[in-house]
Amino acid sequence: MTPLLFQPLTIRGLTLRNRIVLSPMLTYCAEAGHTTDWHFMHLGKFAVGGCGLVFMESTKVDPRGCTTPRDCGLWKDAFIPALSRITAFVKAQGAAIGIQLGHSGRKARNSLPWEGRLPLASHPGVDHGEDWELVAPSAIAAAPGVATPRALTIPEIQDLVAEFGAAAARADRAGFDVLELHGAHGYLVHQFLSPTANQRDDAYGGSAANRMRFAIEIAEETRRHWPADKPLFFRVSAVDEDGGTLEDTIALCRELRAVGVDVIDCSSGGMTPRSIVDSGRKHGYGYQVPYAARIRTEVEIATMAVGLIIHADQAEAILRDGQADLVAIGREMLQNPNWALDAAEKLGAPLPYATVPPAYGYWLEKRIQAGFGGRPSTWQPGIEGPNP
Repeated sequence: MTPLLFQPLTIRGLTLRNRIVLSPMLTYCAEAGHTTDWHFMHLGKFAVGGCGLVFMESTKVDPRGCTTPRDCGLWKDAFIPALSRITAFVKAQGAAIGIQLGHSGRKARNSLPWEGRLPLASHPGVDHGEDWELVAPSAIAAAPGVATPRALTIPEIQDLVAEFGAAAARADRAGFDVLELHGAHGYLVHQFLSPTANQRDDAYGGSAANRMRFAIEIAEETRRHWPADKPLFFRVSAVDEDGGTLEDTIALCRELRAVGVDVIDCSSGGMTPRSIVDSGRKHGYGYQVPYAARIRTEVEIATMAVGLIIHADQAEAILRDGQADLVAIGREMLQNPNWALDAAEKLGAPLPYATVPPAYGYWLEKRIQAGFGGRPSTWQPGIEGPNP
């Protein structure tokens, strides 16, 4: 029997060849917002490795919203040709490709992570060396000692909603199959949702309904510009370390479902410098999966589980137990870009090499036919098994 992990899944007009997703991960390798051969290589190898859906990293709809000077952008048409080259290659390998749209708000304008991810007091803007201004729902800094953003005006908020819609239209023209809105990890949409970061007293602040308004309007505008047969995902921080609760998120997800969101990507944290996992107890494999399970049940919407999903049997159990519809794997994919192939072998999927292109599958089949009979290097530490 084919493991559930390798059974196709249809969402709107898109059928994924399996339930394995490369989670969107920032690589900080763009040049003035443009993707390069790095991104072609980076995303292409996961499609070749057998993923069902490969997600492009968080791509900004506004140059002010870049986390670093090396973020990818989609705020103008000039970005489309290089992205189209990537989407064409990924889809030619049998995978679908998605893109995550975001804006960092008050968490923008930082140095690269491996350079300390330090707030930059000033820096030329990513697009054309323009002034790089920090903007947010309210003039409240992300952390003590960092720059205070300027509060957006209502017309500026409405302009940003339109920018998300325009970026969605560009993503469609670039050939993406799936679009995800980044509403988590303390970035702009999450900032609007937070009663701590958002202390406005107008239509976009105060009550929970008002704080959700920006997220809902973005989802509506994106759905309006995104083809009806293409899925729309939304990433949430199901809980955060600054008072955000799962009940709040469930209420938001009900509203998002009503305006055309198809899948909730269930992450957590990011609202303060303190990590959501710094609670004194160890967080184990799949620590965020219960969020996906509860949202799936209570909202009656498809969910994607993410967070320390490492092993094939673990991922299969998440799907089999009805906790989520998709599993998203991030850093473990960096460790093993052929995770899907590895999982197919370990779970005993029929025709495990069907997940990779014939240029690889032919030689892997030939190895078996030649009587190799052994397990791949990812199976165990050495030839004789685990070290004593």
